[in-house]
Parts: sequence; structure tokens; C-alpha cells
Amino acid sequence: MKIQIKKEILLENLSNVSKAISTKNIIPVLSGIKFDLKDDGLYLTASDNDITIQTFINKNDIVKIEKTGSIVLQGRYILEIIRKLPGDVISLEVVDEYKVWIHSNTSEFNLNAINPDEFPQNNMDITKTPIIIKKMELKNIINQTSFATSTQESRPLLTGINFKINNDKFECTATDSYRLSKKVININNIVDNDINIVIPCRNLLELIKILKEDDGNIELHLFNNKVLFKFDNILFQSRLLNGTYPDTSKLIPEEFILKMEAPLQELYDVIDRASLLSSDKEKSIIRLETKNDKLLISSNAPEVGRVEESLSIKKETDSDIIISFSSKYMMDAIKAIKSERVVLLFNSEIKPIILKDPTDSNITELILPIRTY
Repeated sequence: MKIQIKKEILLENLSNVSKAISTKNIIPVLSGIKFDLKDDGLYLTASDNDITIQTFINKNDIVKIEKTGSIVLQGRYILEIIRKLPGDVISLEVVDEYKVWIHSNTSEFNLNAINPDEFPQNNMDITKTPIIIKKMELKNIINQTSFATSTQESRPLLTGINFKINNDKFECTATDSYRLSKKVININNIVDNDINIVIPCRNLLELIKILKEDDGNIELHLFNNKVLFKFDNILFQSRLLNGTYPDTSKLIPEEFILKMEAPLQELYDVIDRASLLSSDKEKSIIRLETKNDKLLISSNAPEVGRVEESLSIKKETDSDIIISFSSKYMMDAIKAIKSERVVLLFNSEIKPIILKDPTDSNITELILPIRTY
């Protein structure tokens, strides 16, 4: 393999595939990036057996292809080397069977490589009937739900995000059994068969890191045990989580005894301040009380002190409530709502709190209250 390529092009593509490099795997080849130089261009691939990312650099974007071939280079080193090499054009050449000479201007590196035959043979095929979604819509839907996934591996399904597609309706749900976040959007193409899959949240967060903020589309190609996302010059493949995701449709009540609307940023700020007295933000318990058109937010930490704040609200009924909840869970839910105001819905001090965006009926946040007696 022998190639000359512009530094900025190679660096961008290496940065994208490096998201799939394994940091914990004991198999050395999984910490590498495979360079596969063919007549049509350069394929870069990285995999940790959970996700696989492949990018393609067309021959028209390559300065010179002198000799095709394949090699695997240690991802951590090659990325830093390319980033710090001087000059605009970089030359890479396999000089021994498993040694690579990398040079640019007055700088050169001789890097030990790995046999490309040891690299996992990942099938990156695509289907004939992909689901097409706007890139920014997918990025937003993941950002607005991912925080509610579980971090406990004891319930693997809850560490993923549930994608359900029916006709042109795409529903995204995440829950850790203490809170829930759901967003629904419409997609452009009609899906013949209902889809109900669970994708590991960690993998989706890596995906959105390499999604450019433009108006382009992303294709979803579904298989029995994996999903492949195709966009720009990138293929991003993730395994699916096995099992049936819990039916969360019955968790959200349809009727409420109390509905109130508050300024979103002010509500976030008072809860944030009220949580300051707790040494453990995860378990910081906030007390919410309504009195006519006032909302009282308070927190009491016996070893530190007490805080109480008030906020003007709009209520649709005369009912009042006293309820407690986790400050972190409430703040996470508020951040997922993109309008200037937020609607909070209650039934009792022991039933779920529902948050809604008054400008977008397609997003729903649910938080379980905390009993303080």
C-alpha cells in the first residue's frame, strides 16, 4: 500500500471512525483502524464488535494512489500522528510486511502495524428499502430521550433507546423505570412492516457525534440483529439489544387533576439552586408545592440548611399539590423541552409527574415522585 493524501481529509475521516475504536478490548486488532486502499479509493474501518464505522475517501479526493493494499494501524497513535504532522499532504507506505512509513515535509514516523487478516470481517451491506430520516431530526430525537436510559447493566434493554416505526410515525422512547422520555416525529416514507427495535444508547450517542448539522438525510437499514446508518460517506453499524422492550404506552395518564404552566428557564434555575444544599446531586430531593398562582420550591438538608423559592405560574384548576422528586431527573426532563414555557401535569403526590412542551405535543417527559414519609 502506498498513498499520498491531503492531511485534512484523512484526519476528518480518521476522527469519524475512531469513535468505534475499542478502549477496553484485550484483542489488539480491535484497537486499530483498518486502511484498505483500492482502485476506487480508501476505506477506513474501526470496530469494537459492538459498533463498526466505515468511511470512504473517493480516489478523486486522493492526491495519488501508487499501490493498493491493506494494513491495520494502532488507532490512538495514527490519529495523533496525522493530527500533528506538518504540511498539507501526507504519504503513507507499507515498507515491510507489517511496518508503515508515514512522512510529511521534514517529519517521518515508522509505525508497527497489524496483519489486516486479523481484523473482523464485518458485513456492511445495505438493504434495498431503507428508512429515511432527516439527520437533524434523528440527532434531536436522540438528544431529547437518551438521558432517560438506564446505566445499570442488570436490565440491558433499559440501557437502550426503543425505536418504533409504524407507517410514517417514528416513536423514540427511553426509560430507566424511574423516569421516561418519549418523542414522536413523522418521517417522509411509509414503512410497510411495523418496526420495534432497541439500540444501545451508548452507540447512538457515538453516532450523533459524527452527524454534521446540515439538511441532509440519513438512511436506516434494518437487519435481524443489527442496524446500519448510512449518511455522507459513512456507514455506521450497531448491534441491537435482544428482547421485548416494556410497553410504556399505559404509563402516561390521559387525565389530570392539576395542570400548570411555568417559565421553563426560571423553573430550571430555581430547582438548580434548591439542589445546591445537597452533597449528592443524584439524590437531591426537591419539594414542590402549589398555592393558588404561586409555585413554592424548597429543599431541606439537616446538616447544611434549608432553601425556599417561589415562582409565578398559570393554573387551569383550583387544585393544589405537594409533591417531591429528584432534582436531577426534573432538570434533565426540563432540558429536553425546547420552548420558553413548560407544562406540568399532576394527579397525586404518589403518581407520575408529566412534563409537556406547550408548542410541541410530540414530546412527553415522565418522572416518578419520591415519597418523603
